[in-house]
Amino acid sequence: MKFFQKSKSYLLFVFIGFLFAACGGNEPKQSAGTQQPTKVVPNYHEQHRPQFHYSPPTKWTNDPNGMVYFDGEYHLFYQHYPDSTVWGPMHWGHAVSKDLVHWENLPIALYPDSLGYIFSGSAVVDWKNTTGFGKDGQPPLVAMFTYHYMPGEKAGKSDYQSQAIAYSTDRGRTWTKYEGNPVIPNPGNVKDIRDPKVIWDDARNQWVVALAVGQHIEFWNSKDMKSWSKLSEFGDGLGAHGGVWECPDLFPITVEGTKEKMWVLIVNLNPGQPNGGSGTQYFIGKFDGKNFNLDPGFAKKVQGGNAVWLDGGKDNYAGVTWSDAPDGRRLFLGWMSNWEYSQAVPTVLWRNAMTIPWSLSLHKTQGEYHLFGEPVQELQALRGTHVDLSKSNIRGGLDLTGQLDISTTLSEIELEFAKPDDYKGSFGVMVSNKKGESYRIGYNATTNQFFSDRLKAGDSSFSAEFAKQQSTINRFSNAKTVKLHVFLDVASAELFADNGANMMTETFFPSEDYTQLKIFSDGGNPELLEGKIYQLMGIWK
Repeated sequence: MKFFQKSKSYLLFVFIGFLFAACGGNEPKQSAGTQQPTKVVPNYHEQHRPQFHYSPPTKWTNDPNGMVYFDGEYHLFYQHYPDSTVWGPMHWGHAVSKDLVHWENLPIALYPDSLGYIFSGSAVVDWKNTTGFGKDGQPPLVAMFTYHYMPGEKAGKSDYQSQAIAYSTDRGRTWTKYEGNPVIPNPGNVKDIRDPKVIWDDARNQWVVALAVGQHIEFWNSKDMKSWSKLSEFGDGLGAHGGVWECPDLFPITVEGTKEKMWVLIVNLNPGQPNGGSGTQYFIGKFDGKNFNLDPGFAKKVQGGNAVWLDGGKDNYAGVTWSDAPDGRRLFLGWMSNWEYSQAVPTVLWRNAMTIPWSLSLHKTQGEYHLFGEPVQELQALRGTHVDLSKSNIRGGLDLTGQLDISTTLSEIELEFAKPDDYKGSFGVMVSNKKGESYRIGYNATTNQFFSDRLKAGDSSFSAEFAKQQSTINRFSNAKTVKLHVFLDVASAELFADNGANMMTETFFPSEDYTQLKIFSDGGNPELLEGKIYQLMGIWK
C-alpha cells in the first residue's frame, strides 16, 4: 500500500500533543511558541526568511533525514509537521536539488500511520537489490526510520520506538512501507532507540546501521535490510553525556594527503553542548565490521566527559551526511536551530531552516586527527559582484559601509589577518542596522578562541537562552595567520575558520535588515593581509 496520501490512522494522530523532539523522543522545552495557522502563500521573502539556505515553504521543520544522491538528484527529507509551526506528529518532508544550492519542494514523502510518527532516519540506494524491492533492473531507494508510537509513550510504556523501512522505485517520488515492519522491534524496555543511519559495508557484504540508544550507539547488521542482528555497542564513558544521544552517522574517510582510511562516528546530543542546548560531537577510529574502536590518541581526548565538537555555534544540530554522494565526497547538512528555543523563534509562516551543505575532510596535524568542514564549492555559483580588500592595519576597525556596492544581508566574506605573537584583543566582522542592533563574529587572540556574539543582534525576547552569552570554540591551528570565511544570510551566520578547521553556526533576528558592515578590532592593531567580499544571489524567485 502506498502511503503518499493521508491514511485514516494518520488522522487519529493529528490531535495528539507535541511533547517529544523528533530526532529522538526526548522532550523539547515548551516555550512561547504556539500554533499559528495561516492561509498565506509563501513567497520566500518573508521577514527573516533565509535566501540561500533551505527552509520548508511553511510550518515546522527539524532534522534533515534520508539524504541520498541518486540519478542526478540530491534528496533532502526532513522532519516536518505540516499543520503547525511547532513540533507535532512527524512526517518526512521532501526536497531535491541537482546542485546542492537550488531546491525543488516535493510532496510529503512519509506520513504517520497506526505504528506511529515518522521519526528521523536515513536512505540508501540498494544497488545490489538485496531487499528485492527493485524492479525492471532498477535499484530501489530504501529509507530506514524510527516509528514513535505516541499512545504507548503517553501510557508510560517503554517500547514505543522501533525501526522500519520503506522503498521507492520511482526516484523517490512515492514510497511504500514494508509490510513486515518493524524490522527492528523494540526489545521491550528501551525508551530511546532511534535515528537509524544505514551504510553498505562493501568489504564484508553487509548493511550496517548505527542506532542511538539512550546514551550510547548500537551497531546492527543485515544482508537484506529486513532481518537485523546486533553487532556491538559504543560510547560508555566516552564523549559528552549531558543528554540523550541522537542522530548518529558512521562512515569511512581517507586522511587528506595520505592513503590512510579511518572511520568517523558523528553523534548528536541534546542537551549538553558547551555553549548551551543541542550540539554535535564526533569520534575518530576504525570499524572492523562489528566494533567501532577509537584511535588511541583520540580516545584520550574524549575520556571523562570531554568531547570534540563539530560546530562551536549554537545552531547546528542533527547533522548527518549524504549517502552515495558522487566523486567520493562526504557531504554534510545540519538543522540550523537549537532545541532550547527552536519552537519560539520569531518567524510566522515557517519555522527553522538547514545549514548550507558542507564538504567534510579528515586531517592529521601533529599526530592528531581533526575533522574539517568547508562550504561546498557549488555555492560559488551564487557569487555576484565582489570587492577586493588590500593590505591594511585596522586599529579601531575598518568601516566599509557605503564603500561597497554589496548588500550585507546576502554576502560571503573571506579575510586573512596577520597575528603578532604579542597581540591581545579580538577582531572580525560586524554587521549592524540603523536601530543599533549588531552581530559580531571573529577571533579572540587573548583566549585563542573563535566567537559568535549575538547579544545585541535583535529580538531575543522569545528565550532567555538565545542571547545569554557569546558562543566560543577553541582554535585548532598554530598558523601565524587567521583566516575567516563567513557566510551571512538574512538571519544567520556561518564561519569556516582557518580553511575549515573550526566552524560556527548561529542565527539572529534583527528587527530590520543589517545594512552596515565593519571589520572590527578591539584592542591592538591586527593587520588585514587580504580580503574578498562577494554579493550572493538568493535561490528563491
